[in-house]
Amino acid sequence: MGAVRKVANYLGLGVVEPYSDDEYDDVEYEDDWMPASERAARRWQQTQDESEPARIVMVRPRKYDDALTVGQHFREGCAVVMDVAGMATAEATRMVDFAAGLAYGCDGRIERIADKIFLLAPAEIEVSVI
Repeated sequence: MGAVRKVANYLGLGVVEPYSDDEYDDVEYEDDWMPASERAARRWQQTQDESEPARIVMVRPRKYDDALTVGQHFREGCAVVMDVAGMATAEATRMVDFAAGLAYGCDGRIERIADKIFLLAPAEIEVSVI
């Protein structure tokens, strides 16, 4: 229904269409519902051999545009150590915010391991603090 008809109906100038549940009876819903974070993790999860060891990638971004590199490695299933010490404070904050969103969206985690150095770990990698 267009905006003009809605306004006309609201003001009582148009024909009011009665609501009917019959229109929605044939809608089928999927039973295999899963959270968006799980769907994202499955979509981006790398298919690795069990014999292949997990990789850790060290990234030293210089500008916020390097976030693409961090995202690509993380979605491939690599753990990423991100050193933002070489960036301006404002850009480093944006980069860490991006990395936190990336980790949360793909069901991973982000840990601060030193001053301005962060670890992004995918869901399938366990991080132990001793």
